[in-house]
Amino acid sequence: MSSIIRFSPDLSAWISQNLDQGATPTALMTVMRQQRMEELAAQAITQAFVTARRTGRKVPVDHVVIDEISLDYIYPSPLFGAGNRIQTADRLVHINARAERPFLANLSNVFSTEECAQLIELARPRLTKSTIVDPMTGKNIVSEKRTSYGMFFKLNENDFIAKLDQRISAIMNLPIEHGEGIQILYYPTGAGSDPHFDFLTPLNPLNHASLNRSGQRCSTLVTYLNHVEEGGETVFPEAGWAVSPIPGNAVYFEYANAHGQVDHASLHASNPVITGEKWVATKWMRQRPFVSA
Repeated sequence: MSSIIRFSPDLSAWISQNLDQGATPTALMTVMRQQRMEELAAQAITQAFVTARRTGRKVPVDHVVIDEISLDYIYPSPLFGAGNRIQTADRLVHINARAERPFLANLSNVFSTEECAQLIELARPRLTKSTIVDPMTGKNIVSEKRTSYGMFFKLNENDFIAKLDQRISAIMNLPIEHGEGIQILYYPTGAGSDPHFDFLTPLNPLNHASLNRSGQRCSTLVTYLNHVEEGGETVFPEAGWAVSPIPGNAVYFEYANAHGQVDHASLHASNPVITGEKWVATKWMRQRPFVSA
């Protein structure tokens, strides 16, 4: 469906005047947001003007239609650090590969063999069937789209988890307080997950409340805890990446910017486990300190 965003002719004249004077689209969006305009509306209006001027068409006077313009994701400077390794307080993490759009990084030496085994043993008795959020009700439901089992550790739940939370914070380059608790997922033979996004959409009241409290999820770190004999790759179809599960290794990716946009190229899935089983530890970071419901 089309979404019409209406605005005053005075705003149209103001945007044209400032673009004529050399103002950047980002600067205009910032001013519009300061006037309490929604991020999506500010971006849609500004990009409609830029597109019209570039193509020689008339600029909008009092409205834009969202599905008639392309709201391209604006890639910010990555949160993730530069270089080919990360020195945390207790471990040297290696960066094996990275991609820019979407931003992805493949890491090794994130957890030791002993830490991987300890996480599995701590999580095993607390596993329950994994759920997804029903977009109509906002409630967590069991779905065939996700056939794994999972559990969450509380942030800094014990000394061991606190050590890992601190290390992960250094890797993801955001404060510990921005992180949701470590989630452990277990995939038995045949289990996987359909393509999905990690960012939250404000389609239901629960997501909307969470976004208001803590901001958008902006990055994910998935660390593999065991060797999978066959299958179980983390795949990014838009990027053409398939990351094999190797114990202690991880895949990191980002998908949100300061303009309120989310990167749909971060679409990812878990291939079904063909032989063996798969264990992973997932950490989601928020734009602001995480406050649970």
